[in-house]
Amino acid sequence: MKSPRALSILAIAILCSCSNGGNTKMTEVANGVWKLTCGRPEAFNLTSGLGITPKADAINAMPECSGLPFDMNDLNLEVFDGKTYIRFPLEEDEKIFGLGLNFHSVERRGSIMRLHVDHYGGSDNGRTHAPVPFFVSSRGYGAFINSARYIDVWAGTGVRKDSKHPAKVIDRNTDPDWTAQPYSDNLEFLVPAEGVEIMLFAADNMLDVVRKFNLWNGGGVLPPRWGLGFWHRVPTLYSDQQVYDEVAEFQKKEFPLTVIGLEPGWQSMAYPCTYMWDEGRFPNPGEFVARLDAMGIKTNLWMNPGISPESDLYDSIEPYTGTHTEWCGIVPDYTMAQARDIVGRFLWDNEGSIGVSGFKMDENDGIDSWLYTDVARFPSGHAAEQIRQTYGSMMQKTLTDLYRSRNTRTYGLVRAANAGTVSYPFVIYNDYYDHRGFITALINSSFIGTLWTPEVRSSDSAEEWLRRMQTVCFSPLAMLNAWSDGTKPWSFQEVNDEVKACAELRMELIPYLYTAFADYTFYGTPPVRAMNLEEGYACEDGFEKGVLDSTENPYQMAIRQEAMDQFMVGNDILVAPFFEGDRERKVVLPRGRWYDFWTGELAGDSEVITVTDNTGKGNIPVYVRDGGIIPMFPAVSALDGTPLPVTIRHYGEKSSSYHLYDDDGSTFDYEKGDYTRIEINVEVAADGSKTGKVTVPEGRKLYSISGIEFGF
Repeated sequence: MKSPRALSILAIAILCSCSNGGNTKMTEVANGVWKLTCGRPEAFNLTSGLGITPKADAINAMPECSGLPFDMNDLNLEVFDGKTYIRFPLEEDEKIFGLGLNFHSVERRGSIMRLHVDHYGGSDNGRTHAPVPFFVSSRGYGAFINSARYIDVWAGTGVRKDSKHPAKVIDRNTDPDWTAQPYSDNLEFLVPAEGVEIMLFAADNMLDVVRKFNLWNGGGVLPPRWGLGFWHRVPTLYSDQQVYDEVAEFQKKEFPLTVIGLEPGWQSMAYPCTYMWDEGRFPNPGEFVARLDAMGIKTNLWMNPGISPESDLYDSIEPYTGTHTEWCGIVPDYTMAQARDIVGRFLWDNEGSIGVSGFKMDENDGIDSWLYTDVARFPSGHAAEQIRQTYGSMMQKTLTDLYRSRNTRTYGLVRAANAGTVSYPFVIYNDYYDHRGFITALINSSFIGTLWTPEVRSSDSAEEWLRRMQTVCFSPLAMLNAWSDGTKPWSFQEVNDEVKACAELRMELIPYLYTAFADYTFYGTPPVRAMNLEEGYACEDGFEKGVLDSTENPYQMAIRQEAMDQFMVGNDILVAPFFEGDRERKVVLPRGRWYDFWTGELAGDSEVITVTDNTGKGNIPVYVRDGGIIPMFPAVSALDGTPLPVTIRHYGEKSSSYHLYDDDGSTFDYEKGDYTRIEINVEVAADGSKTGKVTVPEGRKLYSISGIEFGF
């Protein structure tokens, strides 16, 4: 380690040791990744119970890091009053992203938050489904505060009298430039513990910082191939015959369907839950699941944490539950291996063993009046606060381990997550139902190592229905959730053709999406990600000066314009959704030439374009970068394991290559090298003609692909 860096570490060590007698250590554990500990970190943190194996080899294979972009003497740590105070420096033009799954904003500078697992209540105040205490800076570094406590954050709001870059003192009476939020040059955290572990990540760009964070936490999930199809959740009290009838309607209309989700009524009791089949609605669960599976349709089951006294599971799990209940159901302490084993065995014996593909884990986030309170006690001895911060993570671990031990991949839904769950096969959803907020959350999820789905439930108009269906089909999990009102994809006949077309497109894009998820697994690259992580992107408007107004803006705060309504899918596709009522919108095209996905025509070159739709029924605006290669399946309605042909689309005038990923789509054998990367090359001649070449490495096989042809 270089001498200046060592001196910086010494400075931090002196500060911490003077305040609490503890030690501070900083160690480089991988290329551009450092572990920093101060004081006496608690043994139980966000990742300690997850059994994560960092993918250090993948991190070390990335471009060599030159170090952190700030003077380590400006990183201050102090333990005082039983709490740990952390302060990072902020440059004037520095932007901060991450710090949880937020729905109304992308940039975090100017925010005051308490990072607290909860349902989302409509405010970006830190109480959310995934309050991951990780941020990434536009300067090319990020930090993960690894504590399972409620963490307070002041992101560029606290103005210190010892600031190196003091705010200008302004007289409001005489100066129109006065603002209620003076300039702040620090990012501060307060952790209610006598020490903390901090992981620091540095790289030449923000995307590589995020990739390192994901890889350090085990790398992204690779779902089973069927998980990337189209999902439909049926009304709560459906019987097996009603499900069969629903499936038959999908098949008659040739509408894509790969997963059927059953809501609480599959159980003999819910709120609290038995985790046992209702014998009236499902007299033969094994036959039911097998019949759907034979049609290429997987079964996913709803559950929540509270276990009913009527359950056969109750007596065995009771000793490993907390003092408080959820809807009168006992709540397992999943930080205990015994609890995970007991619940896991029960779920496998009753559901997994007959072929159930996975679960939807509801209501493990909050609300406070529903979930156990912070005065609850748990047999592990961990504080209720710590249990709350990790409950969703530990439930995910329970089910992930359950299927992994059978060498079977699963994919499901969850209401709560935190740091360390990037490799777990669950996508976050919630009951908040704002379409624009859903897309902002989709964008924010890419900064924090989580997945989010803007699921479709209902709409007030055909236009809203179409716009929601279009966006969900470009998300990590494409789902219509009809649990409450029984809606179907064709509920609005006036847009039926358009809705079916976007669901079919979802099926066509599976080879592209599956490859994007493989890159998430092997390289840590989020499959759906913010424009701010795209090289060559700059938000058009940035910050605008506030306008003094006695009611709307009486303190003349700066008004921030952010990139909250467009995002990248995989390496080459840019999606810019329309929302209900939109007849035109602006799209910021990053550096380079971009082509319309639908027509192949040039859309723009490093510019802001305006897209119009006077009907409210047009295609969702989608663009492909110059040289983009998009592999596509035919528009099948289901995935039954039969290999399918792939057609290669190439956009623009640039010669390029692509490595199409393929494996068995269902097991973990890929971790032992049982997969194939097919090299696709497209050469573009001076006259614009294109030549394609496919190379399958010697000794490798194709799993899901029957052949590859070029669509030009």
